[in-house]
Amino acid sequence: MSAIYSAKTLLIEIKENYAIVRLNNGKVNAINTHILKDLIQVFEQLEKDDAIQGAILAGRPHVFSAGLDVMNLATMDDAGGIDFWKSYMKALQVLVTFSKPLVSAITGYAPAGATILVLCTDYRVMGKGAKHVMGMHEFKMQMQIPEMLCDVYAYHLGEIRAWKAVQNAELFNSDQALELGLVDESVEVDEVLGRAEKHLKKQMRIFPKVFSLSKKIFNKGLYKVVVERDLDQLANDIVVFNKDPKLQAKVVEFMIALKNKNKSK
Repeated sequence: MSAIYSAKTLLIEIKENYAIVRLNNGKVNAINTHILKDLIQVFEQLEKDDAIQGAILAGRPHVFSAGLDVMNLATMDDAGGIDFWKSYMKALQVLVTFSKPLVSAITGYAPAGATILVLCTDYRVMGKGAKHVMGMHEFKMQMQIPEMLCDVYAYHLGEIRAWKAVQNAELFNSDQALELGLVDESVEVDEVLGRAEKHLKKQMRIFPKVFSLSKKIFNKGLYKVVVERDLDQLANDIVVFNKDPKLQAKVVEFMIALKNKNKSK
């Protein structure tokens, strides 16, 4: 029997011998410290649960995650910022090292920080939709993409293509993401979870030790950029860089513009 799972920012459903972990953190599933710590705790538990043979990371219909909670991040003190970034990168490590099959059911938009989250899973099914996009558009917000996130993006797209995409703040719909190899299937939104479950069940039929060892061997590059890193140093470097007064002024300018834009809607 599986353990009892509970997390304030996640909805966890145990089905037969696998888990569906749904992001459930407000209207847009913004990624903040709370949801990151919940993801770490739940996936560490799933890893140890012998009754669980695989997992799906999902959102709600038309909503996966809008990415990092930029408003909250901009108002954090140094300690809060370091805690956030260590938690975010630790969450990436937990997903990458999850030894069982792990599929993303991308049920809606998943830009920036959400893009990197799903790129740390084994297989990605994305729903079609005009607003359903993924990619790194931080340059529009005058924000630096932290090193580990750059590395994960470049691992999947290649350095040259990733850098061009970042420069142009490109966001890709599900068909474009499929063509680029960022996702593995592009289907209608109401088919996403079913397709994710179908692929997961197929992978769970593989002898677990064969799957887990093969996953680690084939993901050597991803292990190198995500797992074999000093999180304390990386988090501190991010916070120190973001303290630049001119950069902070640019970010505040963007925040004000965004707030005014939201008010006018």
